[in-house]
Amino acid sequence: MTEIFDVTKIRQGFPILQTEVKGKPLVYFDNAATNQKPKEVIEALEDYYSNTNANIHRGIHYLSEKATAAYEDTRKAVAQFLGAAEPEEIIFTKGTTEGINLVAQTYGRQNLKKGDEVLISTMEHHSNIVPWQMICEETGATLKVIPINDAGEIIWDEFENLLSEKTKILSIVYVSNALGTINPVKKMIDKAHEVGAVVMVDGAQSTSHIQVNVQELDADFYAFSGHKVYGPTGMGALYGKRSLLESMPPYQGGGEMIAEVTFEKTTYNELPYKFEAGTPNIGDVIAFHTALNYVESIGLQNIYDHEHELMLYATGKMLEIKGLNIIGQAQEKTSVVSFHFEDVHHQDLAIMLDNYGIAIRTGHHCTQPLMQRFGILGTSRVSFAVYNTKEEIDYFIDSLHKVLNILR
Repeated sequence: MTEIFDVTKIRQGFPILQTEVKGKPLVYFDNAATNQKPKEVIEALEDYYSNTNANIHRGIHYLSEKATAAYEDTRKAVAQFLGAAEPEEIIFTKGTTEGINLVAQTYGRQNLKKGDEVLISTMEHHSNIVPWQMICEETGATLKVIPINDAGEIIWDEFENLLSEKTKILSIVYVSNALGTINPVKKMIDKAHEVGAVVMVDGAQSTSHIQVNVQELDADFYAFSGHKVYGPTGMGALYGKRSLLESMPPYQGGGEMIAEVTFEKTTYNELPYKFEAGTPNIGDVIAFHTALNYVESIGLQNIYDHEHELMLYATGKMLEIKGLNIIGQAQEKTSVVSFHFEDVHHQDLAIMLDNYGIAIRTGHHCTQPLMQRFGILGTSRVSFAVYNTKEEIDYFIDSLHKVLNILR
């Protein structure tokens, strides 16, 4: 880890971390749901509405041109951050969920037919299950599921056995939100391409932890959410290879996605605007550029190293607690630790920990089939970010012991 990484200084840049919860300092361990925002991002959003607010692309006045330039600068920054070949391969969305739905409803509807197969894994978020169920029901295609082992890892032989010339789409999560597992996405993409399948990557949990280069991965589509990369909510991006995006029909109809409209026929705009109907989330997209600059100023490798160290530290401490079972112990994983007690309900645990100012996530984490795989209703989940510390983990462990003494 380089000398520029100073967690004390980093924490000072996040206003919300000064919050007290029920008289206790906030310990925010719910970063897999959303991470907190540095003051630069908050200020960038305020600056947009104070000094730039205008609709984009259509106006020729000063504010519109300024907003348009800033909006398109973010597109260029996202393309560079993901290693895309060109900015036109970046489609702005509401987030990962919309990105996956866009691909399912356009590429999927256009290309799937009865007898075709879509492949996902047991550890998928509902956002990477339900859109494929919907489009399979509509087209007659079949949804198949890659099993995982007890550690929460893809069973490679089973994956290879499921692949065939019938496989038209593989849609796979890069990092599991519920387990922290890092899937061997590059190897999976290569294998899927051998049978002619197109690959959609759910990057919701990977983009803020792992350096992603979509060209090196050879991903056909890659979606992520800005709010999990220290940016605002309500915006995200879908990467797609130009050749695929150009072949796909529009997702929604309306302003900006058109070239010319008559009552007889409409022709569509060029990429990326063909998929960006209506007034977009301009302010949040512009502020997201600041979030990317923030991440790059620290360095993704530094962020990963820090979070990985916290994950290992917390795991070691938690394994010492009687009756605590960690769900998801993959060899390759990010800063997520999900755990379960046979004799303590996860919701009771979270409610009690909140009294100590500790924010964790409990439940099925939008992965109900995964919970069924492990024979449980849900887990408690702690997830770490760049601003978390070992001291916070020590406080969490101490508080957890106190809560267990009460609940047991």
